[in-house]
Amino acid sequence: MYQSFLEHVLDRLQEKEINPSQCTFVLPSKRSGTFLKKFISKRLQQNTFAPKIFSIQDFIADISGMDKAPNLELLLTLFEVYQKSNLEEHDDFPTFMKWGQVLLQDFDEIDGYLIPPKDILNCLSAIKELNHWSLQKEKTELVKNYLQLWNNLESLYNGFTKTLLEQKRGYQGLMSRIAVDHLEAYGNQTKNHPIVFVGFNALNNGESTIVQYFLEQGNGLIFWDIDTHFLNDPIHDAGLFIRKYQREWPYYKNKGTIEAQDHFLATKRIEITGVPKSISQTKYVGQLLQNLNDSKEIDLAKTAVVLADETLLTPMLKAVPASIESTNITMGLPLDKTVLHSFYLSFLDLSSTASERGWLYKNVLEFLSNPYTSVLAKDQPLDFAKVISNDIKQNNWLYLDSTTLSNYSDTSKILKIIFPGTSISPSQWVDYCLLLTLRLKALFQKEENALELEQLYRFYTLFNQLKQHLDKLGHIKELRSIKSLFRQLANMENLDFVGEPLTGLQIMGMLESRNLDYETVIITSVNEGILPSGKSNNSFVPFDVKRDYGLPTYKEKDAIYTYHFYRLIQRAKNVFVIYNTEPDVLEGGEKSRLVSQLLTDKDVAPFVTHTISTPQTQITAETLLQITKGEQLRRDIVAFAENGFSPTSLTNYIRNPIDFYTRNILKINDVEEVEENIAANTFGTIVHDSLEDLYQPLLGQVLTKENVSTVKPQIAQTVQQHFNKNLSGVDVSKGKYLLVYNVIVKYLENFIGLELQQLQRHEVKLLALEERYECQLDIPGLDFPIKLKGTLDRVDQIDGITRVVDYKTGKVEPKNVKITDWEELITNYDKSKAFQLLCYALLYTKKHGEQPLHAGIYSFKNLGQGFFPFTEDKNPLIDAKVLETFTSYLEQLIKEICSTQTPLTEKPV
Repeated sequence: MYQSFLEHVLDRLQEKEINPSQCTFVLPSKRSGTFLKKFISKRLQQNTFAPKIFSIQDFIADISGMDKAPNLELLLTLFEVYQKSNLEEHDDFPTFMKWGQVLLQDFDEIDGYLIPPKDILNCLSAIKELNHWSLQKEKTELVKNYLQLWNNLESLYNGFTKTLLEQKRGYQGLMSRIAVDHLEAYGNQTKNHPIVFVGFNALNNGESTIVQYFLEQGNGLIFWDIDTHFLNDPIHDAGLFIRKYQREWPYYKNKGTIEAQDHFLATKRIEITGVPKSISQTKYVGQLLQNLNDSKEIDLAKTAVVLADETLLTPMLKAVPASIESTNITMGLPLDKTVLHSFYLSFLDLSSTASERGWLYKNVLEFLSNPYTSVLAKDQPLDFAKVISNDIKQNNWLYLDSTTLSNYSDTSKILKIIFPGTSISPSQWVDYCLLLTLRLKALFQKEENALELEQLYRFYTLFNQLKQHLDKLGHIKELRSIKSLFRQLANMENLDFVGEPLTGLQIMGMLESRNLDYETVIITSVNEGILPSGKSNNSFVPFDVKRDYGLPTYKEKDAIYTYHFYRLIQRAKNVFVIYNTEPDVLEGGEKSRLVSQLLTDKDVAPFVTHTISTPQTQITAETLLQITKGEQLRRDIVAFAENGFSPTSLTNYIRNPIDFYTRNILKINDVEEVEENIAANTFGTIVHDSLEDLYQPLLGQVLTKENVSTVKPQIAQTVQQHFNKNLSGVDVSKGKYLLVYNVIVKYLENFIGLELQQLQRHEVKLLALEERYECQLDIPGLDFPIKLKGTLDRVDQIDGITRVVDYKTGKVEPKNVKITDWEELITNYDKSKAFQLLCYALLYTKKHGEQPLHAGIYSFKNLGQGFFPFTEDKNPLIDAKVLETFTSYLEQLIKEICSTQTPLTEKPV
């Protein structure tokens, strides 16, 4: 019959005729105490007082007479002591936090393992003296400052612990050291009450001393949750610590023996499944739960989903099937994993990067795109998040300044909080966050959104804490300095889920499973680097020093997770072990060694199955997209034809009919973004507009060396004007825009130079600049009007022959404007430049009458090669015959576009 470990403990107490209500129970965690009370209550025949139930941390605090201080308070106290130490230079608080947390953990371990601090800290300073990087005989100032801290570690520790002892507050290790000193007094008070230690594994020296004291005194009992399979195996890590206690504790040498259970090798089902990627694991678990629930083969109330990687909590919650009515979440969601945290962090980045020029557009857009900003904006008369984002993109504002903001502030008072007119202090930033929190609270109260309100309450509390700490740390003047402090606070606070811990499917982390047993266990992310966590060297004490002084190394920490893993599955009947098949350096590598151990253990081999689960995929040949021209699309094409085909729209069709459909019919263009690096089309616009302005005074005139030379001095100012027009808010006096500005100026100077050279040999008369042309086409078979339209960059007359000129800022080669096979003109996109030139020539002759003319391109990227004329079989003249041939192919192309029988078929590009 299935029996949990806690029930086994109560049975053993009954056999010993010990009344549980008279006992003091000490367990690894508070959560297991809830279940212990449940099992005690089931056995009671009459009302009685509940026994005292402590977690080991609370028990040590009770013995020591101290309170456990929050981690941040400890760091602040350590920082205050550090600031008063005899060092020539002190780090500021943000820098201190980077190493202060590690030092605090080392102090905790040193005290918890009862190691004389003087010995190990002086040893540490001697190691740093040996290891420093300077080879010079005389130490530099930098090396002296570096070594000063390590030489003062002992005094830093003494000052820190003295301050804490005066306040009767401390960290766990210090409380253990003090508790050991108070053991005799505490033992005398409790000698008549049984103290029962339940389900421990890895004890530090302080905890070990406390447990042994009560065992030796006679009123202590200890129950180990260990299976004989692990205890009797001399090398199995799951029994590493308990074998050590059996071997070394005087109590086990003289009086007692360790009583092990025998459950691990009982018949069970162990399914090991590899699933690609983390999120897929949660989806797999969701499907598994659905199958188990549908089959009714197991009781979900006796099932636990254990997340080795606790960051998977949110996707796991979404994966739990709706058909499972009762679910209890034991683990909390850290505040720094919420979207609301990103809202405040984005606000901090926005506030801390404000400069004399204003707020950088990237930070503004990031903040305005946050869903909580959107909630605030929609409640205002003006939806400022949407309007400001659009204005930034349309006007290409690199910075949003107070002058620009004044256009919106009258309609949205909350903008004065988000974008204050002056730089703000950390304390003011916290005040603004509190105001935003209260505003969001009012909005979510209307919606009765309990989850959002709970998150806001947690952050409201956090900001009040932050304000208190800032008052203590008066020297933090810059906003950037509180970022690490805010993150630290958010990381320490959890959003707790309210549920019924004794019923329903349980979702928990690995540590929450201590002392608890389930018939069905599902464990995710059983990968190296996660379970066990691997070599994390978050300590200043080197490996060999830790080993010599008996401090835990990564080997011992790996053994702790090995114990938790095997203890969790030893009584279970159904075990589902899931691991990520895709190695990821950050999230864990290959499948865990624990999986390999299960697969190679011959004793459990009959129970184990190993499979790889992957999503069903079908490899199908890529089919080109086809869009049939229905009635609506036909009407859209007719409307487009009546409005006018441009050469660009027609070459879009030649390149890929789907491009024509999306860009020209549906009007779907690229998302408008702020141009921090100038886009190709903007570059081209500035060049075209500048040339138009420069040549405008010469329109209708014969160009001469004198009048063209007057254009050159105006280039710089004209380009500057068009930069301001197309990219308002950019500064062309420095950075990448200065380089682009100089490139455009150089292009135009080179073009004017080329023009002057041409005037030495030819007579040139300027006829038109950026002139818009359009004409009606009469195409047989189409019963609706067709218009062709386009803008000609320049039309001039060279030695009496009219010439149509197109400017291109991209690279063009002579072959792009030469035609040898007319069919290529409407099928090959490489000939799109020739197609455009012929369109312009046709438009010009339709307006001014048929006349022989030339057409060609100036490519600014290879301006040295001069004018690239259109040629047909090496003939540059565009006469009536050429235009007639082109018109027939143009009609063929437009007929294809307008024909309802010809679908729009994708071309591979």
